[in-house]
Amino acid sequence: MTLTVVATIDAQADHIDAVRAALEAVVPPSRAESGCLRYELHLDNKIPTRFIMLEEWTGEAALTAHYATPHFLTLVAATDGKVVKIDVAELSKLK
Repeated sequence: MTLTVVATIDAQADHIDAVRAALEAVVPPSRAESGCLRYELHLDNKIPTRFIMLEEWTGEAALTAHYATPHFLTLVAATDGKVVKIDVAELSKLK
């Protein structure tokens, strides 16, 4: 069963550009991962400091592997101290 992830990243107002650059950099290598089915970065049209990552993975193992990749760890380091809040929802499709 596939696993859908919705990650909401709220950047500090004075770090929007740095957070956006870090998020944009993680997209191509994440899409190249074998367990990745979808990896899209969005900007909230009403909240300019809010980024939404829509992801779909082949399963929990693929997502766990993603969290251990060098590009994801680089993202974590690059955004450290530059975000107000990160919320990650892991969803299972019912229908």
